[in-house]
Amino acid sequence: MIEVTVSTRNGTYPVLVGAGLLHGLPEFLTEHVDVNRFAIISDDNVAPLYGEGLLEATRAVGLDARLFTFPAGEASKTRKTWSILTDDLLEAGFGRDSCVVAVGGGVTTDIAGFVAATFMRGVPVVQVPTSYLAMIDASVGGKTGVDAKAGKNLVGAFHPPALVVADPHSLATLPREERAEGLVEAFKHGAILDDAYFEQLNETAVALLDADTKLSEEAVCRSVELKASVVSEDEFESGYRQILNFGHTLGHALEAASSYRLGHGKAVALGMVLEA
Repeated sequence: MIEVTVSTRNGTYPVLVGAGLLHGLPEFLTEHVDVNRFAIISDDNVAPLYGEGLLEATRAVGLDARLFTFPAGEASKTRKTWSILTDDLLEAGFGRDSCVVAVGGGVTTDIAGFVAATFMRGVPVVQVPTSYLAMIDASVGGKTGVDAKAGKNLVGAFHPPALVVADPHSLATLPREERAEGLVEAFKHGAILDDAYFEQLNETAVALLDADTKLSEEAVCRSVELKASVVSEDEFESGYRQILNFGHTLGHALEAASSYRLGHGKAVALGMVLEA
């Protein structure tokens, strides 16, 4: 296991990276979050793969947990889904003594984080990313939010997680094309911050697309280190952190113009080419 520390205005949080870490998640939860109930949020693709198993494992160690799901895909990253999830938590009796556990890719990371940021005016969130996009980028830095008709990620909040647990083993369950979309964010980090890392990604791209465990661990760790260095210096994107938006300004416009039929990774890749 490798641990990267991210600094925030109110303290720090750890990002844990390592193959097999999902098996120890209940113990990590009790170690890092002092609450009584856990609301596990996942989309209906990831829930059968990891959400349901986490629910059972969490309950097996005596923790009070419940699983909440929503339809997979960018089309669900809306205020309507946020409203449904928050209402479901309220109906289930969750309160300020709760923690949201986001299990999934970038959409889940963003929307579950936004639920945590706004539920009862803010409860802790633990990010459990299961895709390259979520591990490398979306789970780190505290940005949460949903899309609006006017564009992507225009409604949201900064809400840093209490803990991030990234297990590269989960990458094997993704389609190869989706792994490619997520790796775009790694290439972005290399392009703006680390030439040697960029070249390493070029050399190992095929193995990373095949979800090679060792190389995936290395790439996720390096990207998290790079993003953490930026976020720790400028948490609320008042200046320097804007460097992480390379490719995203035009990329988000392309996504919106395509009604989100164009994948995020492809849009950002095109955005980086156009902006460069």
